[in-house]
Amino acid sequence: MKTKNNVIILLSSIICLLPLILSAVVYNDLPEQIALQLGTGGAPQNFVPRAFAAFGIPFLFAVLNIISKVRLLNDPKKANASRMTQIFMLWFIPVLSLIIVPVALFRAMGVMIPILMLAPLLIGIVLILYGNYLPKNRQNYVIGYRTPWTLNNADNWSKTHRLAGRLWVIGGIIMIVQAFVLFESAVWLILLGSIITLVIVIPPIYSYALYAKKSDNTQNTDENITE
Repeated sequence: MKTKNNVIILLSSIICLLPLILSAVVYNDLPEQIALQLGTGGAPQNFVPRAFAAFGIPFLFAVLNIISKVRLLNDPKKANASRMTQIFMLWFIPVLSLIIVPVALFRAMGVMIPILMLAPLLIGIVLILYGNYLPKNRQNYVIGYRTPWTLNNADNWSKTHRLAGRLWVIGGIIMIVQAFVLFESAVWLILLGSIITLVIVIPPIYSYALYAKKSDNTQNTDENITE
């Protein structure tokens, strides 16, 4: 099993570094500064030196990949995570590297790529896929909403992740609609920020609410028995 895990880490890290080939080929054609983000109206912003964009970012993805794989593959309860969710988590960062680095480099060279359409479309697909399989995961230490209340109670975990799954899917549908209807970067950034806030904030609050309700019911039951 250890050998298999090491192979997965090595293979996924190599995939993260594949954009280095493109970087080496087009490096001399790149401008000195490359934008990593588009602001309001599609204006480029957050510029970095071309050496970092071309070579540093793939290595950054590789490091993040190794950290995430070590956590995922060594989770004592990883068997509780659904097979599809594990596959998603294993290959998400490598695929992200294969997309983000080439897009940034080609845009820097003047290739017109419809980022304001592709970005929300890809984000929407990821949200729907992850949200669909999120409720199928049982208690574990890596995937899902690992609050003190979900980890302490299987029913709390199940209900919290059913709600979270719906929120992720709804958010994904909104982002896909946004990709084909609204092309103003400010609008989709606001939508993205709102969706991220919802999926991050609401499930933990709901988890605590379930815990508090159960605690109140238990306390009332104990008081009635005492009386």
